[in-house]
Formats: sequence, structure tokens, C-alpha cells
Amino acid sequence: MKTYTRIEVLNAMETTGLVPLYYNPDVELMCQVVDACYQGGARLFEFTARGALAHEVFTTLVKYCQKNCPNLILGVGSVTDAGAASLYMQLGAQFIVTPVFREDIARVCNRRKVLWSPGCGSLSEIATAEELGCDIVKLFPGAVYGAEFVKAIKGPCPWTRIMPTGGVDTSQENLKSWFDAGVSCVGLGSQLITKELIKNKDFESLKKTVDKTLKFIASIKP
Repeated sequence: MKTYTRIEVLNAMETTGLVPLYYNPDVELMCQVVDACYQGGARLFEFTARGALAHEVFTTLVKYCQKNCPNLILGVGSVTDAGAASLYMQLGAQFIVTPVFREDIARVCNRRKVLWSPGCGSLSEIATAEELGCDIVKLFPGAVYGAEFVKAIKGPCPWTRIMPTGGVDTSQENLKSWFDAGVSCVGLGSQLITKELIKNKDFESLKKTVDKTLKFIASIKP
């Protein structure tokens, strides 16, 4: 994998409109999921680091992607402190996503000019994140706020870029509601990479779903 600037990562988010996200402690399974998303056309992937020794899984995944998914922008989510952000950037993370807004994470990411997307839940919190250099905020959990919240934010602050996660699914109606409201991209986890799919190891279906989702997003984006 090449090294991407924060502007290149942001452009990829806005261009494709989709960031698949997932974590599994099974390294082989993790690689298969990422590969299926990549083959389906995804050019970003968020590794949600939620397990013990998740950094070891990520290290192997980075090496796998360098060989098999050379144009993938691989980031890390569920980062809750500056130490973890620094560790994953050192291991090759191209962007950092957090469930909450933390100034310490902002500083370490800005120091290395790596895109960071903090979980925010109010316009004041979003504005503070932007003052600290945030390019795109994560609206989390998206289901709590909804598309109308995004629309309300974009009224007084049309420059704000938003990526909802949680509450987004692959249905055309749901996706259209978010993009009509003005989101830059969406994060899709369990609604895209379902438990049933993982149980059956149906990676071909995942590939097709990613392809279909990306094409629909492309058709509705302004």
C-alpha cells in the first residue's frame, strides 16, 4: 500500500461515499473480508480495533493489503486515546476514527498529518473539532440523530463534512435519506458485513453487495 495524504483520504471518502468497517480476531477471516470489499470496489476500509491484541491482527492485515489490495486506504476505528492512535499510525493506519472527540488524539494525528474523524453529537462539538483541524466528523451513533440532524447542521455550516456510522444500512431508501441530507460518505459495518455472511463465509455475496452499494451511492451523490 502506498502512503496517502489526509487530503487524498478525504477525497476518496467523498468520491466513493462508502467506508466499510469491521473487526474479527481471526486474521484469515479478516483478510478475506477486506479482500471481498476491495474486489467489490471499496477503496477505504476501517479496521475497528475492539479486541485484545487487535494490533497484531492489524499488522498482518496491513502486510496482506500491501500485496493483495495495493490501492486500499486502510484506517483504524474505535480508537479511544492518543497512545492507541500513535500505535496504529506507526503500524500503517492511513486514517483514524474515534467514537468520541478527544483533543489528545487530534494533536497526535495532526502532528503526523493523518486524517482523523472524531465521533461528535452536537454542533458545538463539531465546531470545536473543526477548529482543531478535523476534515470530516463521524456522526455516531447515526441512528440516534438521523438524517434530519445532518440537514439542520448543514444549514448554518455548509462546509461541515459528515460521515454517519450506526443507523446506516444498504437499502436505497436509507442511503438516499443520508446523502440527500448532505453527508459526504457513510460508514457501514454490521448492516453490510452481516453475521450471517460471516457465518457462511459468503464473501462473493459481500463483494456483490459492496459493488451494488457503491454504484447506487454514485448515482445519487450530487
